[in-house]
Amino acid sequence: MNYDQTVSYLFHVTPAFEKIGAGAYKEGLSNTLALDAHFGHPHRFFKTIHVAGTNGKGSCSHTLAAILQSAGYKVGLYTSPHLVDFRERIRVNGKCISKKRVVDFVKNERSFFEPLQPSFFELTTAMAFVYFAEQKVDIAVIEVGLGGRLDCTNIITPLLSVITNISFDHTQFLGSTLDKIASEKAGIIKPKVPVVIGETTPETAPVFEEKARQLQAPLFKAETFRMDQFLDPALSSLQFDDLSFELKGDYQQKNKRTILCAIHVMQTSTGLVIPASAIQNGMRQVIELTGLAGRWQTLRTSPLVICDTGHNTGGWQYLAPQISAQPCRQLRMVFGMVDDKDIRTVMQLLPKDAVYYWTQASSHRAIPSQQVQAMGQTYSLRGNAFPTVAEAYQQALSDASHDDFIFVGGSSYVVADLLTSLQ
Repeated sequence: MNYDQTVSYLFHVTPAFEKIGAGAYKEGLSNTLALDAHFGHPHRFFKTIHVAGTNGKGSCSHTLAAILQSAGYKVGLYTSPHLVDFRERIRVNGKCISKKRVVDFVKNERSFFEPLQPSFFELTTAMAFVYFAEQKVDIAVIEVGLGGRLDCTNIITPLLSVITNISFDHTQFLGSTLDKIASEKAGIIKPKVPVVIGETTPETAPVFEEKARQLQAPLFKAETFRMDQFLDPALSSLQFDDLSFELKGDYQQKNKRTILCAIHVMQTSTGLVIPASAIQNGMRQVIELTGLAGRWQTLRTSPLVICDTGHNTGGWQYLAPQISAQPCRQLRMVFGMVDDKDIRTVMQLLPKDAVYYWTQASSHRAIPSQQVQAMGQTYSLRGNAFPTVAEAYQQALSDASHDDFIFVGGSSYVVADLLTSLQ
């Protein structure tokens, strides 16, 4: 098999959450532990940072990796989902795993994993850990796939755990209340390993505090972090807003505080040497250093086109006001969602004065565009339905004047289809 055939094989032979949703979710770590034993426990050969949370974990993971790279470490980065190419999930110092290594991994290991019938994510996590060990990374930033307690990344014992925030998402797996979801995410907290909590609510704070107390894990809340806690005067003398951050979504301000708190804890509790210049450089160049895409990403300026992977209520509470505040002659929204998200709550947040181009991503989980259009009408949102993201975007572009604003989003898969079509 060549590379394209290999990726197609992975998606079709292993159940993939991106493709089929709940049917791909495998509760428990038995497959993960079997794969880990088969490969000789590769995650034990490098240090790790573990990042969970409902929103922001991708941005935080990429930025932490960029900062560690800037400090001179060889850094693995494992994230999901990918937007254009499967290899985006597994990077070392920002460079994707080679196509040949993906092909060889599948070819050489099929006889072992096919009888095991792992999920797509279980197998790709094993691939990432094997690759990072082969590459002799100093440290890897590992993003949780879904939840935490039963996520297949949760076999690692990291230097630091990070939980960005908790809001309603994947409730069919994680629970229907914030404290239940927090309990699942808190499953990544390890004995005596420091943990940074990005945001808390009255429901989630006691969950994290109790779990950390039980495991004697030092707990740090980013909400109370101050710049003057840094020992280096190059940072401690700055105001929070003085530190330049390449990621421009309004929601990134909370991620920024979480990242800085995490770096401070790494400096004081883990033995990692991270100078102020590395922090500044990593935050200023996270996209170039890691290849991060789809976070308030500007694709063109006349008309202004921005895409964002925000895909749930927690994300849209920040996105909707930022979109509405963008000066333009006419706002045009290319929008679609998948079937396990709370689309009705998101629609209540969407700008009423936009022209909508309702669409559906090329995923079995995508809500049909005409169904999205019908829902939109119940919230007084006007627009037409298009069967693909590319058609919706091209129509929006055709309709737009140079001073209009086109926003593309609602789902990671909508953004993925757009970026793929533009390549």
